[in-house]
Amino acid sequence: MKKRWLSLVLLFLLLGINFSSAAAQNYRFQLASETVNVVVNTDGTESIEYTFDFVNDANASAIDYVDVGVPNSNYDIGSVGAQAGGAAITDISESQYVKPGVALGLGANAIPPGAHGRVHVLIGKVSKVLYPATEQESEKYASIEFSPTWFDSQYCYGQTNMTVTLFLPPGIKENEPKYHVPKSWPGSQDPQSGYDDQGRVFYKWQSGNADGYTQYTFGASFPARLVPSSSIVVAPLINIAPEDLCCWGFFILIFGFVGLMIYLGTVGARKRKLAYLPPKISIEGNGIKRGLTAVEAAILMEEPLDKVLTMILFSVIKKGGATVITRTPLKLKVTDPLPAGLQPYEVDFLKAFQKDNLLDQRKALQTMMVSTVTALTDKMRGFSRKDTVAYYQDIIKRAWDQVEAADTPDVKSQRYDQYMDWTMADHDYDGHTRRAFGSGPIFVPIWWGNYDPTFRPSTTSTISTPSMGTGNRPSVSMPSLPGSDFAASVVNGVQTFSAGVLGDITGFTNGVTNVTNPPPPPSTSSYHGGGGGGHCACACACAGCACACAGGGR
Repeated sequence: MKKRWLSLVLLFLLLGINFSSAAAQNYRFQLASETVNVVVNTDGTESIEYTFDFVNDANASAIDYVDVGVPNSNYDIGSVGAQAGGAAITDISESQYVKPGVALGLGANAIPPGAHGRVHVLIGKVSKVLYPATEQESEKYASIEFSPTWFDSQYCYGQTNMTVTLFLPPGIKENEPKYHVPKSWPGSQDPQSGYDDQGRVFYKWQSGNADGYTQYTFGASFPARLVPSSSIVVAPLINIAPEDLCCWGFFILIFGFVGLMIYLGTVGARKRKLAYLPPKISIEGNGIKRGLTAVEAAILMEEPLDKVLTMILFSVIKKGGATVITRTPLKLKVTDPLPAGLQPYEVDFLKAFQKDNLLDQRKALQTMMVSTVTALTDKMRGFSRKDTVAYYQDIIKRAWDQVEAADTPDVKSQRYDQYMDWTMADHDYDGHTRRAFGSGPIFVPIWWGNYDPTFRPSTTSTISTPSMGTGNRPSVSMPSLPGSDFAASVVNGVQTFSAGVLGDITGFTNGVTNVTNPPPPPSTSSYHGGGGGGHCACACACAGCACACAGGGR
């Protein structure tokens, strides 16, 4: 009994951790407008002012935290002030998710689902943002480049009316300042310019075609005499003496190792995006869960989602639920009324293809897959995943054995049609299919024309199909295809589905994984939510070598 109670406690703890992670991922919003003012102060520091107008989705979580990136870690957090909906934000701290950056806790002024909200933040002092200009001038010039903070496209979407204004120190003569050509900017590269009421030259870029999830970079150069020389960051020159080569070899080895770890981490992250099954389904239970469909068994074995969706496509066609009008792009004619006996995921699959555009279809298919994975998780509660997977792998093996044991093309065709759902669940179904039908004819199923609208049978043959329980064998006229053509059509169905409907399979699966198997929050703190973000990655440009950019945000 003590062991059982301990197991239950651990189970609830694991489920609680997984639930909190999943709940933290449901963020979706638009950034209607963003105004950014960047001021180069006379002491060589920088002040940054943001005004964000968020539009939260009706079905999303409340935006309770916003992370704002800063150019570097040399900022004074005591100089940061912010408001949400006009009320002061008192919860201001270093961000654990955007580094460097600040986290703004909106508290009682969090933006609820379906609501609009304005967040204003002033970062009063950031040092070490100026660099020597690389362009030759009659006198020394200083240079600055800046990228406004941006959000992860997984959470932020739509267009943004964005205005970015860069103010230079006072005292600049008319022909002295130079602006840098902005990077990735969708608006005019030539900014508005002039003097403000404090005698500062400003450059203003504005576009209604910007967005909140792309990194844009702006910059300018001006005479270095206008700021203290100590405020301009000068990179030290590196001279490598022959006797130091061994030391540099050591550093190169270290950096190479770090680079390899980053690469492996990137590969691992990509694999993780494809791991859509929640970890709690692997919590060991007892016994085998029988009665799963081939699609559910494929999900349990975590087969790629484009393959799972293709299995559903074949299933609904076999059941008379739809007819393929075109395969590229994939368009279906859904039967009305729907036939009886469809699985819930099959009904949702057909509803997705009744959406008007491809983006809505993808979202509906992601929602369908989330529901199906969640339902399977409930079915597997208390059962052993390991034993259940082995059970269905044996079913798949026996299905292929039945197909491959057939000694005539007509019997092989019948058995493949009978066991097709299970053979497609095989991890090596493409290779198995090509080997099974690589030579000789194949009598295609009677529903095949509903899947392949280009199929025109050139020949038909009379074959016998077994009658259950009587031993009689009635004759049926069936069209035939070369086995290699049939195998290629079945195998290529996944690629056709993926390219024509899902686009980037990793991105599609990641949208499911973020709900069903979200990454855990960092161990240093709990997840706060409210968006997503990128990191600072600006480079030297035209007249300057300033890497003063901001990235991030949740």
